[in-house]
Amino acid sequence: MRITCPLCGERDRREFTYKGTARAIPALDAGVGPWDDYVHMRDNLPGAIDEWWQHDMGCGSWLMVTRNTVSHEMIAVVAGEASGLGLAEAQAQAEDQA
Repeated sequence: MRITCPLCGERDRREFTYKGTARAIPALDAGVGPWDDYVHMRDNLPGAIDEWWQHDMGCGSWLMVTRNTVSHEMIAVVAGEASGLGLAEAQAQAEDQA
């Protein structure tokens, strides 16, 4: 499996560490229920999903990789800060809903 880092180019998967499914994090004040679901509940469906990977044996960047879990095809790779799933985005979204 090969992952194309936006900063370093195409690299072997062994340079990266899988960090979990990429999904929006709950607001800091969301309560125990939403945080429990975020930490412990997974859909684990076959097909294309967004995942967090870190290029820890390279530039250290966090990446959001869209990967087909059946074929392991790398569909897309974006830098973590461009994913829109970070804490700042979650806080802004919570403020907009309040």
